[in-house]
Amino acid sequence: MFAALGRGDGLNRERVFAYTAILLVLECVAFLFLVAGTHGWVVPLEKPSTTDFASFYAAGIQADSGAPAAIYDPPTHFIVEQNVTEPGIEYVHFFYPPIFVLLCALVARLPYLPAFLAFEGVTLAGGLIVAKTILREKSWRILIPVLAYPAILINIGVGQNGLLTAALFGGATLLIDARPALAGVLFGAICYKPQFGVLIPFALIAGGRWRAVAAAAATVAGLVLASIALFGWNTWAAFLDALAGSHTAYESGTVDVAAMANIFGALRLIGAGPAAAYAVQAIVTVSMAGLVAFVWRRDTSLPARAATLAAATVAAAPLALFYDLTVVGIAMCWLVRDARKSGFLAWEKTLLLLIFLAPMFTRSFGTAWNLPVAACATLVLIGLCVRRALYKSV
Repeated sequence: MFAALGRGDGLNRERVFAYTAILLVLECVAFLFLVAGTHGWVVPLEKPSTTDFASFYAAGIQADSGAPAAIYDPPTHFIVEQNVTEPGIEYVHFFYPPIFVLLCALVARLPYLPAFLAFEGVTLAGGLIVAKTILREKSWRILIPVLAYPAILINIGVGQNGLLTAALFGGATLLIDARPALAGVLFGAICYKPQFGVLIPFALIAGGRWRAVAAAAATVAGLVLASIALFGWNTWAAFLDALAGSHTAYESGTVDVAAMANIFGALRLIGAGPAAAYAVQAIVTVSMAGLVAFVWRRDTSLPARAATLAAATVAAAPLALFYDLTVVGIAMCWLVRDARKSGFLAWEKTLLLLIFLAPMFTRSFGTAWNLPVAACATLVLIGLCVRRALYKSV
């Protein structure tokens, strides 16, 4: 039995397509049921619900109305959130830098529902194109298992930007060898969510990708200057003030610990205090930086380098939530691409299947049993990436 699991018997190409097609149908049914439930169409709600996109849209409205600094004043921002949805919703925090407000302001030019559909639809399309390109698959049927990855519908359901992060990350790693300057631009654009850029400099510098480094730095500088020009330095000052106090939201439980996907969240989930969780997270982040630099310095295949960077980024991020596991999906695409070329290693198929399913159980298992599913899955994935980098180098 264990030998069969190690070989991944039963996980051939056709069965994977069949199993994931069934999973995708079930996910879509569950997704529609949840949408109906959150709108009160199944049973009456005690109070209205919303998605995180309400926070993005409200920020865009405030920026477009000439009050961008007020985005970082929670009472004012909450009023706008309720105006664009309905009174009585729970407040959705906005901790993003003014760079992200550039996109929010553009999206908010549309009515709310079209804006939501456009934001999620465009980022989904970008993510799917990147995934298909990574996998080097001509047939569009490959999108069945990609779409079935639970983090995708979870991200759309909560109205988040995980697909944007994944598309930028995947696109940058795709281009890093052939078009390093363009890859640098995409890496630089990830500064809208700065915690996901922590390891990028270590990878690029260790790999000697100096054109990408220059392009990334120029992109970050350009986006910062553009946001200052449009919204004023006072908006950045307001953001920095809000950022300084944001840790209280993560330490107090305002942000659900069961929704966190990084090491800090895992330790908090199993009962560690904030100080201990921060300390271990810092150690892991430094370790991931060293690991990424080591892998990118080696004469290792692009899939192994890209997968290691993507997976390690989620573990290293000071804040990563369950919808950010879309970036883990990019790492898995790179591993599958390499495995299809050179063969799957022992236990790789079985472990990738478990990692693939992990987003489905992250929040529920965390809430019910304090099990840090996402962090464990990410660490296992990093192990698979390192093994492939060490033994499948070119």
